[in-house]
Amino acid sequence: MSDIGIGIIGTGFMGQSHALAYRAAGGIFPLTRKPVLEMVADNNEAAGAAAFRQYGFKRVTNNWRDLVNDPHIHIVSITTPNTLHKEMALAAIAAGKHVHCEKPIAPNAADAKEMLEAAEKAGVKTQVGFNYIKNPVLKLAREMIISGELGDIIGFRGIHAEDYMTDPDGVWSWRLDPKGGGGVIADLGSHIIGMARFLLGPITELFADLETVVPSRPIAPGSSERRAVEVDDIARLTVRFARGCRGSIEANWCATGRKMQLGFEVAGTKGSLSFTQERFNELRYYKVGGDPRHQGFTTIEAGPAHAPYGRFCVAPGHQIGFNDLKAIEVAEFLAAIENGEGANPDFREAWEIQKIVDMAIKASVTRNWVSIS
Repeated sequence: MSDIGIGIIGTGFMGQSHALAYRAAGGIFPLTRKPVLEMVADNNEAAGAAAFRQYGFKRVTNNWRDLVNDPHIHIVSITTPNTLHKEMALAAIAAGKHVHCEKPIAPNAADAKEMLEAAEKAGVKTQVGFNYIKNPVLKLAREMIISGELGDIIGFRGIHAEDYMTDPDGVWSWRLDPKGGGGVIADLGSHIIGMARFLLGPITELFADLETVVPSRPIAPGSSERRAVEVDDIARLTVRFARGCRGSIEANWCATGRKMQLGFEVAGTKGSLSFTQERFNELRYYKVGGDPRHQGFTTIEAGPAHAPYGRFCVAPGHQIGFNDLKAIEVAEFLAAIENGEGANPDFREAWEIQKIVDMAIKASVTRNWVSIS
């Protein structure tokens, strides 16, 4: 088995998740080329050194350009704030590297398009970190929708709500920088928008109401000086899908008490599905008809019948976790590179999602329905 060198830029939450995923994928999945953690880069030298030791990287640097240009690295994982994604991705593409980038890939659709065109012209593979759709039960949900088990789809309700920005005295951070594009509509909204597209296909029109709940935040812990918040805390969208149905989508990072409410309901003429990331090893299914005494939602528990769950655990109902979803994402990306196939979601899909984010911001300002070109 030959090796494929991995370089990861950033050592925060997602940088650590990428490192764990690449380490796990090589042992769990039957890959032709084994992923090897060649180098980690972080401008915080202490953080870089800690990741180097903990995850077993061969080398560490405080200059991400050294990583991008290293001949032993074949895949560059970008896990930095999204304002830095474009510069890093374009440099990696120019160096002939495959790129695994966290979402959103850019502050706006124009930048995302520039990135995807560069990647497609260079012939390199791209992957974007929408790992929640790698859940085996979500793949089952998609198969059920496509096969017609739910009948004609008549409605969608989706939400991604967390509470990490609820505290009005929480410090102003890069997530609130308007140079990065939207606020929660980009940060969490991109996940539920991508999930909606994964399940039901393209969104063609939308109306949006974006709201800033906390108008200002301290510039540093304990500081009396505050900086204005210029991005959204809550986003509410009404959408039309190309398939003909309509739906609602909400993104909210001030949802008190919610740690990971990423979920949806899909209603059809023959049945419906319900899912929440808070219980993400379960899919709830309602089927029309049958004995009315027995009607109601039934719970489908994740198990070996839902590939690739069985690669992590041979017993149904024992559950997989967040980092396992990232390992599945990584394994599919590595397989796409090996087989010369397109990965999904790639930069093109991320561009489609970013167009919806941009149009939601526009619709909230104009107070009109807008079309997604």
